[in-house]
Amino acid sequence: MMPKKNEETLVDVLDVVLRDGAVLRADVIVSVAGIPLVGLKLTAAIAGMETMNEYGLFEEWDVERRQTAITRRQHKDVRHREADGLEELGVGSRHEADRPVDRNEDEAT
Repeated sequence: MMPKKNEETLVDVLDVVLRDGAVLRADVIVSVAGIPLVGLKLTAAIAGMETMNEYGLFEEWDVERRQTAITRRQHKDVRHREADGLEELGVGSRHEADRPVDRNEDEAT
């Protein structure tokens, strides 16, 4: 009898991991000839961002991202208001400061 791959099971496992989260812990000791040389203590939390925020993980990251979004939105609003005040130039027209000064006009005044 051959094992069957059930895709619904994988989806269910991913749903539980993202919703509830999982914590993986590992202690590793590297030794040579019975003499411990290096010790590692690893902890990894796997969950969806909403679950991470509920448990207080990535709180600083979340606050920073929200502040960045607010700043970006405010900056966009300021640029939009400034753009409303600008005069649209047609093709071939020049800005007043870029026009060459006609010396005859200056002498007439």
